[in-house]
Amino acid sequence: MQLYSQKLFFSLTRTADAMAAAGETPLSPANYSFGRPWPELNEGLSYTDTFRCADAETTTTTTLIEFYSENYKSSAPLPGWIRRIRNGQITIDGQVVTDPDTILREGSKLVYHRLAWQEPFAPHLLQVLYEDEDMVALNKPSGLQVLPKGLFQQRTVLAQLQWKEWKMPPSTCSKRKHVQSHPVPVHRLGRGTSGLLLCAKTKLAKVQLASYFAEGATNAANKRDETEVGKERKISKFYRALVTGILENDEDVVTQPIGLVHYPGVAEGLYVACSSGKPAMSKVCVLERLAHQNQSLVQVEIDSGRPHQIRIHLAYIGHPLVDDPLYGIGGQPKFVDLESSSTDISFAHDGGYERPLQPVPGDCGYHLHAHWLILCHPTTNKMLKVTAPLPHILQTREERCEQQVDS
Repeated sequence: MQLYSQKLFFSLTRTADAMAAAGETPLSPANYSFGRPWPELNEGLSYTDTFRCADAETTTTTTLIEFYSENYKSSAPLPGWIRRIRNGQITIDGQVVTDPDTILREGSKLVYHRLAWQEPFAPHLLQVLYEDEDMVALNKPSGLQVLPKGLFQQRTVLAQLQWKEWKMPPSTCSKRKHVQSHPVPVHRLGRGTSGLLLCAKTKLAKVQLASYFAEGATNAANKRDETEVGKERKISKFYRALVTGILENDEDVVTQPIGLVHYPGVAEGLYVACSSGKPAMSKVCVLERLAHQNQSLVQVEIDSGRPHQIRIHLAYIGHPLVDDPLYGIGGQPKFVDLESSSTDISFAHDGGYERPLQPVPGDCGYHLHAHWLILCHPTTNKMLKVTAPLPHILQTREERCEQQVDS
């Protein structure tokens, strides 16, 4: 049985009518893909520091190994840093140094050269759904990270944006001076999340679009629940998700704050449902109840965009995403032994920590798709709708039937 929220249906119809009255229609797909296959190894990385004494009058000295093992504990254990130094991966003022006990001098320039490595598998093709002189909307595949982090420093959306030659405004256009060398993402999607990703081509569009997302976070903090899409907000984002269990209510609004807790293998901590966290708001609407599989297909509109917000909020109300390896009921990690951590003996071939055995935020497997959004164009101020095609598993029965008829 398919269930659509009457309130949601009204708001979407109102939006479509308003767009039609203004002579505007939902955008037709740009309908092309791009992407360069990944090289076997990335280019490695370099991290630069300038050594400063904590107290200029102290006579205490600091060695090279003390500097790195104390300031970058999350990167490698003590034996790992010793290996890196002896391997010639660190320079002081341009000279390779292999003695861990080298005394550092005030103002010394330190560079750690991280060796090139083969990053885990990631898809490389991106579909362009919409493009103009100010912005581009992409359909990101699941498994592709948006920005460099952790093991993924090259296999990212950002790298593909940098490698592609983009059509830019002509030199006579007033926008030309504000154009960036390549489009940049203005928000993030989790590595396992597929769907719509907005990128800005100009500095003005970047600032404007970023302000739209910031406004959403403010609305969540004030617990505004606007039912008319786009009435006050400049952007409205809708996701499709497959969750465990059968939701009782056709609609639900989740306002549970989201904050950080200590979690082994994640240096900055893990985002979870946390009473002391930052405000967040998700509006959940049941689209279809799949009784035989004990699953529900839902649409989620988010005002704020906290990391992993939808995964956390749906888990918090007792319906984690199907096959989510990390978040369980209550919006907490399934892995319970949070006191364990990597030992100084366990480190990888490059000196860093081995990948943790427990799930981490970037792990995939769940079914979450950024389906469509309505936004106020950053320069024309026209209302636009962009849609990313749904994966088969996230389609309702009706949508599957319509797709079969169209094909």
